[in-house]
Amino acid sequence: MSNCRFLYHNGVVLEAPPVTTFLESHTGAYTTTRTINNGTSFLFWERHMKRLSSSIRILLKSNPELLFSSGSSPRFWMNQPVPGSSIYDRVNGSMSEALKSVVVKESERLYGEELAVTVLVTGNVEKLNRLDVGNNWDFLDVWLHIGAYSPLGPLGVGENAASLALVGRGRDVAAAKYSDWVRDLACGLLEFCCFFLNLGMVYDLGRLRKPLEKFRPPLTTELLLSNDGDHLLEGCITNFFVVCRRVKSSENLYGGSLSEFEVQTAPITDGVLAGVIRDLVIEVCLSEGIPYRERAPSWSERELWEEAFITRTIKVPVGSMEGLACNKPEEIQWKEKRFKERPGMITELIKVKLVTFITLRIIGFVLVF
Repeated sequence: MSNCRFLYHNGVVLEAPPVTTFLESHTGAYTTTRTINNGTSFLFWERHMKRLSSSIRILLKSNPELLFSSGSSPRFWMNQPVPGSSIYDRVNGSMSEALKSVVVKESERLYGEELAVTVLVTGNVEKLNRLDVGNNWDFLDVWLHIGAYSPLGPLGVGENAASLALVGRGRDVAAAKYSDWVRDLACGLLEFCCFFLNLGMVYDLGRLRKPLEKFRPPLTTELLLSNDGDHLLEGCITNFFVVCRRVKSSENLYGGSLSEFEVQTAPITDGVLAGVIRDLVIEVCLSEGIPYRERAPSWSERELWEEAFITRTIKVPVGSMEGLACNKPEEIQWKEKRFKERPGMITELIKVKLVTFITLRIIGFVLVF
């Protein structure tokens, strides 16, 4: 696998730090995807661009300081619409230029490899202050971080189990994906692993991710969020699902052919990010008659949980733990719930259908060398 890594900005190829460092040093809205078919197209490019546009509009309207590196952005602009097509054209233009400038020149080194691409859009205060009325969206800078895609390991192998811990409250501006919150990421597709869910609430850490890290148990690979210590919202960089036994009747239930169970995940209105794979899982449930309900999974109802998984990929949980509320990591006392080590019936069905869906309906940005 190549160690190639590039950063492209305003027509210039720059030295690229690791993507974690890159996001830590820039404020803005971002999305991450990967190439498929030996690097010839991007996975779900249209969906990623739609979410990126949505994130930019949300930040402009509610929290411009999360888009601009300077807090002096003029407020008069924030209620003005930014056409999604303008953002799409701007990012696509930058991507085409980057591919010509960088990827084509390195085609021999990258031949046959998949790429991981992070698109970060930041607000430029200087451009904003000298806006032309006829071009009133041209205050955004596009950054492209391009590198070799690294799979997370063999699928479904116990020693590669993911471990989750619930350590803090939900995010501010959860509907937008922005760099001030997410400090590390990895792009993947349908990676089935096992995990423990470690549940321990810490209420005094605020709503940024870094302070949560000191509460991360050993070998834990993801941190879950909840506002009340019971209803699980999402992971820091994933969405969270459970498959649970149904109790008589359920409100807001969709599907119906597998009536004994239902898939649950927190609704967007509770304060979660609409992940691309999250949306696809819901689409699969609808098309396959798998009952699902947009309801935050409740830890107090964990005895009804039969399966669980997280998405940015899909990962199959082995178990979960609950920690007593505390202020110091050493004070946490864990309780445990275990799942089967392999994907359960419904998780496996979702996996198979999602792979088929992706194989047949990939719509992406096609790379031309």
